[in-house]
Amino acid sequence: MLLELLKEAFQGVDVDLPKSYSESKRLMRDLGFKYEKIHSCPNDCVLFWKEYENFENCPKCGTCKWKYEGSKKIPRKVLRYFPLKPRLQRLFVNKDLAENMRWHKEKLVHENDVMRHPADSELWRDFDKKYPLFADDPRSVRIGLASDGFNPFGNMSTSYSIWPVLLVPYNLPPWMCMKDPFLLLSMLIPGPKGPGNDIDVYLQPLIDELKELWEVGIEAYDAYKKKTLSYVLH
Repeated sequence: MLLELLKEAFQGVDVDLPKSYSESKRLMRDLGFKYEKIHSCPNDCVLFWKEYENFENCPKCGTCKWKYEGSKKIPRKVLRYFPLKPRLQRLFVNKDLAENMRWHKEKLVHENDVMRHPADSELWRDFDKKYPLFADDPRSVRIGLASDGFNPFGNMSTSYSIWPVLLVPYNLPPWMCMKDPFLLLSMLIPGPKGPGNDIDVYLQPLIDELKELWEVGIEAYDAYKKKTLSYVLH
């Protein structure tokens, strides 16, 4: 249905749209929009990931991760995790955006007792003092994390909540960093209820990737500098 609407909307435009759902998925994967499906305990105890990947039952509460429809096994809960690295790389492929990723260091004007951006905060300045090599490079990526639940069915009589986790690139100026085009969807935590204090279970893949980005960094083409450079993230 969506493909048909797109074809109708782009009539007369020389654009090669996917011809099927499968082709659309392949295109999205090639563009770096793929995500990982990670099974989770129905009671939010663990992710069936790493050492638990091949477990059939939760190692903590013993609950089976499957539900059965006839002979078909369906996972009860699935975390959808969107790897961060390709999204970070895309922040630098556009010249104007790559230049704005340096704003926090090169263009922000600090005013006494005025906080317009997280870079004005004491916490930011304390971090810069602790990690001066990271702080001196305007390309070092700084992100914030935000999450909240919503009912995907739009029916308030249905008790169901799914929790997106969003990352905010704080390198960007305040009139950009909180706008939809620049927010990075990190994961979708499945319902039917919010994770509560167990959210740390679902954040594990993100934390692992953040550790790697902090310790190793990532290479990305910088359209502003017109060369491939290494970046680290906090």
